[in-house]
Amino acid sequence: MALRAEMGRFRVLLFRDDREWLLQSRDLKPLNRYFPELESTILEQLPSRAVVDGEVVIAGEAGLDFEALQLRVHPAASRVKLLSEESLASLARWDLLCEGDEDLRAQPFADRRARLERALAHARAPLHVTPITRERAVAANWFERFEGAGLDGVMAKPSDAIDAPGKRTMLKVKQQGSFCAESVDRDPARSTICQEEVAGRVQTPRPR
Repeated sequence: MALRAEMGRFRVLLFRDDREWLLQSRDLKPLNRYFPELESTILEQLPSRAVVDGEVVIAGEAGLDFEALQLRVHPAASRVKLLSEESLASLARWDLLCEGDEDLRAQPFADRRARLERALAHARAPLHVTPITRERAVAANWFERFEGAGLDGVMAKPSDAIDAPGKRTMLKVKQQGSFCAESVDRDPARSTICQEEVAGRVQTPRPR
C-alpha cells in the first residue's frame, strides 16, 4: 500500500504536448490563466508529451494556503497577474498517466510512480514530486508534523492498482481525534484523457 500526503486540496491534471500545456481541474475546467507563473516550469521540466496527476499548492507563512488558491480563480487578468507575483504557486505531482505515446493507466501504480520519479529526477522548485511511503508510522508522523499547515489527509492506494476511472481504488485517511477512512471515487471523465493526449490534441476531455 502506497501512502502519500494530500496537502493542497486543489487537485489538477497537467497535460503537456510540446509547447502546449493544460492545467485541468477535477470538474474539467481549464486553469492555465490563473497560474501563468507555472508555464516556464512546465515547459522546461516536464517530459515533452505527458499527462501527470497531482496538486497545485501555494505556501504561505503559516503553511499551505488554500484561500490563496481560491483567490486565483478571478475573472480579471490584472488581478490574477498581481496575485501570481505576490504568492507563487507550486506543482506537486504524484502519478504519471501518459508519457510520449504510451498510455500508462493500465500499469500498476508502483510502475507508474517509478516512471514519474525517473522523469522528474531533476525536478526543482516550483515543481515537486509528492513523497510517498509504505510505512504506516511515517504517514502517521505526517499528521503531527503538518497539522495546521495545510495537510488535508493521507491517501492510501494499492501499489498494484491501475488507474481505474469510476472505481474506488483509494482510501483517504483524515485525523479527527483518531484515524478514520473514507472511500474516494475516481472521476469517470478521466477515461478519455490519455487517448486524446496520445493523439496529440491537448484539449479538455469530455465524458463518454
